[in-house]
Amino acid sequence: MGVVTPLPPTGGSPPIGEAVSTEAAPHVWITEFSRQEVTRLAAEAPDGPLTGVRFAVKDNLDVAGYPTTAGCPDLANRAAATSAVAVSRLVEAGAVPVGKTNMDQFATGLVGTRSPYGACHSVHNSQHVSGGSSSGSAVAVATGLVPLALGTDTAGSGRVPAAFNGVVGVKPTRGLVSTRGLLPACRSLDCVTTFTRSVAEGVAALDVLAWPDPEDPWSRPAPPTPPPGVAARMRTIAVPAGDLDLDPAHRVAWAAALHRLGRVATQVVPVDIGPFLAAAALLYGGPWVAERWAAFGAYLSGTGVDPTVRAVVTAGRDVTGPAVFTALDRLAALRRQTERIWLDVDALLLPVTPGHPTLAEVAADPVGVNSRLGTYTNFVNLLDLCAVAVPAGTRADGLPFGVQFVAPAFADRPLLDLAARWCGEDRPGGGADRPPAGTALVAVVGAHLTGMPLNPQLVGLGGRLHTRARTAAGYRLYRLPGPGVARPGLIFTGDGPDGGIAVEVWQLPHQAIGALLGTIPAPLGLGPIRLDDGSTVIGFLAAEHGIRGARDVSAAGGWRAALTTPV
Repeated sequence: MGVVTPLPPTGGSPPIGEAVSTEAAPHVWITEFSRQEVTRLAAEAPDGPLTGVRFAVKDNLDVAGYPTTAGCPDLANRAAATSAVAVSRLVEAGAVPVGKTNMDQFATGLVGTRSPYGACHSVHNSQHVSGGSSSGSAVAVATGLVPLALGTDTAGSGRVPAAFNGVVGVKPTRGLVSTRGLLPACRSLDCVTTFTRSVAEGVAALDVLAWPDPEDPWSRPAPPTPPPGVAARMRTIAVPAGDLDLDPAHRVAWAAALHRLGRVATQVVPVDIGPFLAAAALLYGGPWVAERWAAFGAYLSGTGVDPTVRAVVTAGRDVTGPAVFTALDRLAALRRQTERIWLDVDALLLPVTPGHPTLAEVAADPVGVNSRLGTYTNFVNLLDLCAVAVPAGTRADGLPFGVQFVAPAFADRPLLDLAARWCGEDRPGGGADRPPAGTALVAVVGAHLTGMPLNPQLVGLGGRLHTRARTAAGYRLYRLPGPGVARPGLIFTGDGPDGGIAVEVWQLPHQAIGALLGTIPAPLGLGPIRLDDGSTVIGFLAAEHGIRGARDVSAAGGWRAALTTPV
């Protein structure tokens, strides 16, 4: 690619094609490729799953022959020798890069205003921020300049601008997409993300981008199947217990989103998100700012550095070694607390931000307003989770409102399936309700549940968690007497709780079911269980005579809760 000079700070740029005027989307580009260059690249594009798809690149990712400024004009005179792996993967799949997008400088910000190249604003209201740091990439997609754009997400930069511009922002599991060729913010947390107008487009891009890079020390291959506690079909969704700190317009939109959740979730579980929020506070309130100093502190003495970025990151220079290890220990404790939540739910639904500030509000308090925007996003990479931001209607003032689904590492595909259902799209993994040929669904209620003592037996037999569910009304759960591992007895009495009993439905090879049956002691056996969605599967049931003298624990609603309920 030929070298071009980036736009001067605060400069504008004409759009590619006729999708939108510069007035509707100012300051999108730092470097826009010429029409001739785009035409040449399109002609050279190979046949592939993304042939002809034009995409924008956040300007902290290298594109061969062009400078990588990271929003800092001091870096504008150095052209990258090779493209970032993420860019190369898209190009090899037939996609065509068309320009480098504006960003909060050095990917330090969630507002989209910390750039000498001009502040982006929300495409829906010129008085409100676009969100950052991937501001230009989100705006480029929202205005129709491109159907796909690359961003990055360390603290929420792949989700906040998606929410503020009404598009989909996919933040994959850390290491799933190579970060080689990225000018880092926090190398241990950075993720390459995508912005698209639909979940299906995000899935298509992630299918190309996900690749274990042997030359990237932070790259991680996805396991052949998701981890044991990740359901193929996500239906049990956690929501925060109690009120959230939301601006009034956001509060009303969040209430509507909770009501809408019933369309995709059969179970909604309130959870304490305190440990998640405590982890989020560590990102800038702890020593991770030192990792930013290590990544780009050498550039902060230049004349083109944003003063807020310089002030925030320079504080990392003085972080001590003991402070780092104290924070790592604290994070490990918080991670352990949050892990318990994933035993009973598939995903967590949260608003992306507490509000949608104006440009004037950010100018008046650049650090405070920015910090508040990360309340519900900062923890995701620290706790090694994946997430996707999706549109959730509009606020009363017409601004878009976005929510995010969050799930454990390597739950990306079922999480995107959930997001697609939320958006009313055909599910990318359609058919997840039907087990593959040669397998059957088996409901487990006790010691075989995720995290329980006998769960490795299911995994060892080739099982995979299909879905978390509840029985239909009328079943009762008993704690059976006897030594050894505590055992439940599920039985249909007709007068059990209307809300049913919590179960997990596992997908097992046919031959494994016979092996499993041989391990089940009396009075337990396998029989038909009717679930809350009206379907019937085989599962663990107790013989009627076996519950004599057993304690009824049905009121707990499930075996895990029964074990922690005082006798």
